[in-house]
Amino acid sequence: MKSALQCVLFDLDGVLADYDRCVRVEHLANAIGSTPEAVHAAIYTSGIEEAGDSGALDAAAYLQALSAYIGSTVEAAPWVAARHAATRIRPDVLEIARALVDRVTLGLLTNNGQLMAESLPQIAPALFPLFAGRAFTAAQFGAAKPEVAAYIGCLTALGVAPALTLFIDDNLDNVEGARRAGLHAHHYQNLEGLKLALADFDLS
Repeated sequence: MKSALQCVLFDLDGVLADYDRCVRVEHLANAIGSTPEAVHAAIYTSGIEEAGDSGALDAAAYLQALSAYIGSTVEAAPWVAARHAATRIRPDVLEIARALVDRVTLGLLTNNGQLMAESLPQIAPALFPLFAGRAFTAAQFGAAKPEVAAYIGCLTALGVAPALTLFIDDNLDNVEGARRAGLHAHHYQNLEGLKLALADFDLS
């Protein structure tokens, strides 16, 4: 067994939730009177999403950039509704998180922008109040995973040390970034693997 932990930090998409890009794109395209192709390009190939994730664009600037790229006004409400429609919480992983709440500090760190940070309770209501006050997006720290600054900023906000934190992410690059920042890290691939990783810290 490894040393005791004080914090377990979860990624959102691919760990706590399933995320469907197609649902998001189609939902938003329908809401703003655009095409799925235009919305997909704006979110996934234009670089706007990455700029939002890194904190280079605040929520208003991000929506303005999407609107200009698509040629249709993108307001916060349909954006949030589309992201909510595309996000399905995994009850089995959420059950594990709930079982940890009295033993460690729970946290969430996702590569997303300021608008996501402001809207997480509407986008993923099943995670609240469990993660209330401890759910963060990378943009809040001015750096996206796997940059070390994203993890350190998050842990500073949580008030815990990297060496006492286990980070869980389905993206191996993000896992390696967490390790460079001094955290323990688990590459999420399935529920059984997560249970074994937690058991290694006597958190089964």
